[in-house]
Amino acid sequence: MRLANQGGRLVIVTGDKVVDVATASEGRFGPDPQAAYEAWDDFTAWVAQGPAPTGDLDEGTLGPISPRPRQVFAIGLNYADHAAESGLPLPEYPMVFTKFVTSIAGPSGDIVLPSTNVDWEVELVAVIGRPATGVRAADAWDYVAGLAVGQDISEREVQRRGQPPQFSLAKSYPGFGPVGPYLVTLDEAGDPSDLALTCTINGEVMQDGSTSSMVFSIPELIEYLSGVCTLLPGDLIFTGTPPGVGMGRKPPRYLAPGDVMETTIEGLGTMRHRLISPAV
Repeated sequence: MRLANQGGRLVIVTGDKVVDVATASEGRFGPDPQAAYEAWDDFTAWVAQGPAPTGDLDEGTLGPISPRPRQVFAIGLNYADHAAESGLPLPEYPMVFTKFVTSIAGPSGDIVLPSTNVDWEVELVAVIGRPATGVRAADAWDYVAGLAVGQDISEREVQRRGQPPQFSLAKSYPGFGPVGPYLVTLDEAGDPSDLALTCTINGEVMQDGSTSSMVFSIPELIEYLSGVCTLLPGDLIFTGTPPGVGMGRKPPRYLAPGDVMETTIEGLGTMRHRLISPAV
């Protein structure tokens, strides 16, 4: 199953058609994309009945697949080669920070650059479908609604301020957490432990990696996170980025106004954003 937020309404995507959930369910489920996660078991059971399409897919109107998550977790240095390009050792435990909810954005559109130090990070995002407390890694997939493409956009100067540095603010400017274009359930997402990830800037490949290089798998991350706090339906976990970020290049390269960034994960789709200057 592929779900999308089309114009603020929850839809099921079937090729170039969509099923508007509120319309097709005659109000049993509302139009709010966020609400589906709160009734995930009932919702997926209804979808299995095969509701008929109600309209056309309009990719230009797609928004974030979880527009108002209560918690957004992100994992640093979760690919060995990215840790190496950052000049840092592999973490013994998952390195966890947050992206604030106001950074969440859809899979296309313009993103304002607050400075000349903004970097890209393609990431696989796991979306939680059931409340999870103290979950074992062996059971973790039962708590995942699906997977999506994400970008952990980062302002590197702000990220490095202070000792120790604090990541969350630097990664939470408006638009710095785009997620989409779809939520893809596990039965259609392929092997989450071996998905290709790429990020291109103006058509030039900057990142070309695979989730097979993750240090901590999604089940391991869910076990670790849920051992501390309860994960809630609709929560997002940005699972780390492969090598090829701008900060690790010699000399460093960062995003500039007019750049077009495309973010792709095998089987999950592509996001496309244009970077722009702040309004004067």
